[in-house]
Amino acid sequence: MLQRLLTLGAAAFLASCTIVPKPGPDIAPPAAATTAALLGASSMGSVGGLGMDRSDAESAFASFRESCSYAERRDDRSGLTTPEDWQGVCATARNYSGDPRRYFADNFEPVRIGTGEAFATGYFEPEIAGSRTRRAGYEEPVYAMPADLVRCWRDDIPESERTGNPPLSRKLPDGRCIEYYTRAEIDDGALVGRGLEIGWAADPVEIFFLQIQGSGRLITPEGEVIRIGYAGQNGHSYTGIGGVMRERGLLGTGPGQYSGSMQGIMQYIRENPEEGRALMRLNESWVFFRELTGDGPLGSLGVPVRGRSSVAVDPNFVPYGAPVWLDLDRAEADGLWIAQDTGGAIKGANRFDTFWGAGSEARTIAGGMSGRGQALVLLPKSAAARLKDR
Repeated sequence: MLQRLLTLGAAAFLASCTIVPKPGPDIAPPAAATTAALLGASSMGSVGGLGMDRSDAESAFASFRESCSYAERRDDRSGLTTPEDWQGVCATARNYSGDPRRYFADNFEPVRIGTGEAFATGYFEPEIAGSRTRRAGYEEPVYAMPADLVRCWRDDIPESERTGNPPLSRKLPDGRCIEYYTRAEIDDGALVGRGLEIGWAADPVEIFFLQIQGSGRLITPEGEVIRIGYAGQNGHSYTGIGGVMRERGLLGTGPGQYSGSMQGIMQYIRENPEEGRALMRLNESWVFFRELTGDGPLGSLGVPVRGRSSVAVDPNFVPYGAPVWLDLDRAEADGLWIAQDTGGAIKGANRFDTFWGAGSEARTIAGGMSGRGQALVLLPKSAAARLKDR
């Protein structure tokens, strides 16, 4: 999220308290409202009234143009736009060289989805010690996708329940399908000897959190930077260990408790290695990687996500490629973002995961990001006009 369980967001891992939970429940629409169109969207004036900063608009505009090819050709699951709505604004964007604030004001209209009450977490691109080859001090495998991980129907799933896509499963040599290996089984060596290692990490805690993020950089002792990104997942459900820790009374501000940030959770695992390892194994989901050669980690649209400009959303409520305006109680997350990613913990209306890039500052901000406030989605004016006619 990085087509991560991307994910993936670090702070999301802490937030729902249950890639990535944070203090407080996720904001979700009523059960019956499965898309933005069903939940309801209302026009909220003009983009010019938002008070957009030029530098913020410039970086968002660059990311927006990178997303256009997706928005122009793919159906919008939110029910708010059509590819035709994006074709005109994208054609204008490709040749636009003026003030990006004017571009957004001329071509978009802000819309509130439901109540607009927003909850935002953060994720980043981790940089961890790694190696291309196994050597002393670098013994945690970074696996590529296994060939036997496919979508197929298992014998334990009744015919009456076989609707939609088959689940990710392990295909046996005789053609039968069973559940794929869990995190614990992979930790215990289920994939050893198959030549799937694309690298080796120095720290099992760091590689666990890199899997939550969905992409990152392995920095070798020689200084080589190996960029890796999400390739797939083992088919098992994600469990946010931050929520488990909160339920056990391990997170908080009291004596003996740890901070609910990503940093606090990592501190607990390091100071309590046996309990920490058992805690990580509760999350049965395992992420497989591939080496990246582009200039940034890839989001769900197949374009690079950019620090302080890209945001993960639930595409049932925010069109992929749409600009999003956030006004939160965390000022650093205020401003314009572009919906370019999603994640396993990013579900419901006005639920966002902000991407902060790489480096120590990004790690600190993302690891503690938990912001609440209001969100607006900027829709092409043709799409916003249809809302008024409903």
